[in-house]
Amino acid sequence: MSSRPELQAPPEIFYDEVEARKYTSSSRIVAIQAELSERAIELLALPDDGVPRLLLDIGCGSGLSGETISEHGHHWIGLDISPSMLDVALERETDGDLILADMGQGLGLRPGAMMDGAISISAVQWLCNADKSCHQPHLRLKAFFDSLYRCLGRGARAVFQLYPENIAQRELIYRFAMRAGFAGGMVIDYPHSSKKRKEYLVLTCGKPSESTATPSAKGEDGNSISDDDSSGDEENQTVSISDKNRPRKKQKITKKGKTRSWVLQKKEKMRSKGNVVPPDTKYTARKRKARF
Repeated sequence: MSSRPELQAPPEIFYDEVEARKYTSSSRIVAIQAELSERAIELLALPDDGVPRLLLDIGCGSGLSGETISEHGHHWIGLDISPSMLDVALERETDGDLILADMGQGLGLRPGAMMDGAISISAVQWLCNADKSCHQPHLRLKAFFDSLYRCLGRGARAVFQLYPENIAQRELIYRFAMRAGFAGGMVIDYPHSSKKRKEYLVLTCGKPSESTATPSAKGEDGNSISDDDSSGDEENQTVSISDKNRPRKKQKITKKGKTRSWVLQKKEKMRSKGNVVPPDTKYTARKRKARF
């Protein structure tokens, strides 16, 4: 069986009472969560003025990442789909407010809540799996990023540490973030290392200013990698930074005629949606004589 938990069972089932306690009691996992959360907060680039901020911890689990937020002097609201994980968080008396919710159905927060930022550790990739017949990854990603955009303050950042299964999954997540209105890109620490490599999707709500440009990634020596040092060769794992804004809407192209290739493509698309479509034959898309 695959070692990736999101491929084994839905999160609310995988993280049952036994797994939730096992996860939280592991010193190795606690250390990793603390390291990832520290880096996520660093990438948020919150003003260093001593004023506590209100942050959203998406997929907060048992509150391990929330503890790091509290250590930095900030307040937080945690959201998770696993009741067992939240029960452990309550037992540990975490400082944050906890919400039981499925982020794939939207965050359920009031639009205009003006949260100062959001982090998520190892959670967003779960949205790319269809755990139920009613689950469609693209709809769940859309609901999540749209609701997140509405509850963040303008100029606020959201940082997602994630483990995409492949390039297509990474692009799917990135695309729906851009469609929601975010700007930003991927920051990949230790891009040449197979063990230490970590990916962070850093998003800004609204148009970013010069002070909120996408931060630098970390190299093998722990120092920042400049844009000149980054490379786009994904196969050799040398990607460190990508920074893009929301893409422009494509111009609508009017189809002049329905060619055979266009009809076959349309039929294939309908089949992928589960619709009943007549089989392809040599008569498909044939021109019919005009009736008088």
